[in-house]
Amino acid sequence: MKKGRKVLIAVLFASILALSGCGKYTSSYKAVGFVHNNTSESAFMDFYLFEGTMVFKLRNSTEGAQILYDARLETGRAVVYYDCGSGSVPLFTINGGETFSTEAGELAKGTVYLIVETENECVNGSFHFGLE
Repeated sequence: MKKGRKVLIAVLFASILALSGCGKYTSSYKAVGFVHNNTSESAFMDFYLFEGTMVFKLRNSTEGAQILYDARLETGRAVVYYDCGSGSVPLFTINGGETFSTEAGELAKGTVYLIVETENECVNGSFHFGLE
């Protein structure tokens, strides 16, 4: 087999693995002072600088559960979406200087994705999520 063909096959194989192994959503970001954690029932991210997309995957075991969340952001703007099987739905938008804590959603049993997307660089923020 020629060297060019071997390289092409290796690139195609790597592409297939990358596409199939990523799950439904992918995190892609740049951050400074970034701490995050994700368990099956809760997730959080705290940062000094963050720009991009962070995806959390929770497991809902109760029909009709709600997402509990609190968020604060010093500067910037972020939109948070959730998806529990029917496509991503906006959960909330937060602008610099805002802080809030609330609950939302009537979730079906199964996997719940929480997607934090910034519209620009965000400074000094915190997002905490849980299921109840």
